[in-house]
Formats: sequence, structure tokens, C-alpha cells
Amino acid sequence: MEYVNPLTGFRLDGRRPNEMRQIRGEIGVVAKADGSALFEMGNTKVIAAVYGPREVQNKGQQMDGQALVRCEYSMANFSTGDRARKSKGDRRSTEISLVIRQTMEASILTHLMPRSQIDIFLQVLQADGGTRSSCINAATLALADAGIPMRDLVTSCSAGYLCSTPLLDLNYVEDSAGGPDVTVGTLVKMDKVTLLQMDAKLPVDMFTDVLQLAIEGCKAIANYIREVLLENTKKLECMRGS
Repeated sequence: MEYVNPLTGFRLDGRRPNEMRQIRGEIGVVAKADGSALFEMGNTKVIAAVYGPREVQNKGQQMDGQALVRCEYSMANFSTGDRARKSKGDRRSTEISLVIRQTMEASILTHLMPRSQIDIFLQVLQADGGTRSSCINAATLALADAGIPMRDLVTSCSAGYLCSTPLLDLNYVEDSAGGPDVTVGTLVKMDKVTLLQMDAKLPVDMFTDVLQLAIEGCKAIANYIREVLLENTKKLECMRGS
């Protein structure tokens, strides 16, 4: 299958190689959570809910010098259509939960909230590639909505290499093609990479191109998330003023 048209240079879904899918974010979508968000990357939709900082439920896990961050990732039964689904608590979900928790911990100022607990719940409502990145972006919005202090916004994007071409933000069809796929998480203002996962080998020069493309995607998402947060701040100020 030709994932990039050799004549037009367009991908199967009509995007250019360096073009991201349409993104959309909304905060305050779960009324009883301290912070929540819905984040969409193309047809991939994720909801995040944050609870805390609050009292540590298991005192044996309490840390005197910092907050305990917990993360739970799951996929809704209807999220993948007719594709195979694994039950909640499977190994893949556990690994993704760990990866997301570690990525978010790099941003959260846990030392400001000692002996407390922050829970991040993530559920994939619709999966079409890039679920890991969408979860990280949703978690960042939800943490900001909850007022959790952070060093910087964590944003994530993927990039791959198909048909001798670096491709930004792979959808499910592209992701399933078996080519190299790099998922990156960054603290954009601090210019730090907090997550780097690759599921196939790439020559160094190609890897550099793919990595840089993913980082550019992270920057674009960070700019969008700031716009969402700024717009929400303006709405709250208008509500207070009225």
C-alpha cells in the first residue's frame, strides 16, 4: 500500500507528511473531578479526570517530601470498533499507565504537595492512532484545570517513517503499517524531552528527522493548549464580572 502518494505527496487521509490531524481540547468535562479534560487528535478521543491533591488513601505509600502520583489508563469497550480489545488491567494498559505517570511526574511540582496523593484517570473513548500522546495531552489539560502546579506543560506527539518519508502524527492505518514509530513527550518552554519511545530501529539521520518532526508537533500542541487555558481564564473572568 502506498501511504504517501508519489505524485501528489499527500497521505491516505489527505494530509501532507508534516501535517498534524485536527486537534481539539475542552476542560471541565467531568463535574465531580478536581480537574478534567477531553482531548481529540483526529478521530482519537480521550477523557482525563484528576482528583487531588488529597489525603493518601494507603498510608504505606505516603511520601513525606512529595506527592504520590497515580495514573490509570483504560480503553472503552467501544473505542476500537471491530478491532480486538483487551480487558482493563492487561499488561499493555499497565505499561502505558506507568509511562504516562512518569511523563507527568517530570512536570508536576510534587515537592509542593508533600504527604498528598494525585490521581489521574484516562479513558480512550475512540482510538485511531496516537492514543498515548492524546492521553498525555488530556492529562496536562486536566492537571491545569485542577490547579496542580507544574514546571511546564507536558505535550506529546508521534511521528513515523513510511515510504521513505517522515510522517507526523500517525493515524491507525499508518501506525499499523509496521514502520518505525517514535512517540515523544516534551516540556516545550524548558526544551526538555520527558518521553521517548520507539518501536523499531532507524538509522541515525532518519531518526533525527523523525524526532525533530515529533518535537515540532509537541510545540504546536503546547501552543494550542495554552490557547485553550487562556480562553477558559477569560470565560471565568467574564462570569465573575457579570
